[in-house]
Amino acid sequence: MTLHVRPAGPLDAGPLADLLNEVIAEGGTTAITTPVTRDYIAERMASDPRAIWHLAEDDAGDVLGFQWVDPHPEHGADCAQIATFARVGRTGLGTGSALFEKTRAAALASGYRWINAEIRADNLGGLAYYGSRGFEDYGRIEGYRMANGQVVDKVLKRYDLD
Repeated sequence: MTLHVRPAGPLDAGPLADLLNEVIAEGGTTAITTPVTRDYIAERMASDPRAIWHLAEDDAGDVLGFQWVDPHPEHGADCAQIATFARVGRTGLGTGSALFEKTRAAALASGYRWINAEIRADNLGGLAYYGSRGFEDYGRIEGYRMANGQVVDKVLKRYDLD
């Protein structure tokens, strides 16, 4: 299988929503707790001109994962926040590595200086993924209440682009 990474656009919103809904239904890795729609993803993509979206697909065009960065609402224009999602049952294929290679380069070219990741403390796979990319711990949010009422801690990690 060959992995292809490319920028994602509005026509990809449906397949990205489907993948994210699989992750949400599986539970335990994302702070997003309610299903999303194609329109939600399309609106999120268009919400900021500095948003950068990539998807990874196989030779058949099946989406294996996606990643986005957009400006962090509290850390200023130099900081992007990141989200990464891989198809349930299809992790460990190099999808995350390939996505981050493209995202990192695009974020640097777009003027970001660092990337912020907020990972649920109980998401061991997510913590390992971001750690293996070179993200370093810098803080913690304790007692974060998700939309479904569940309370989790979040680990804050940063990746300096320069």
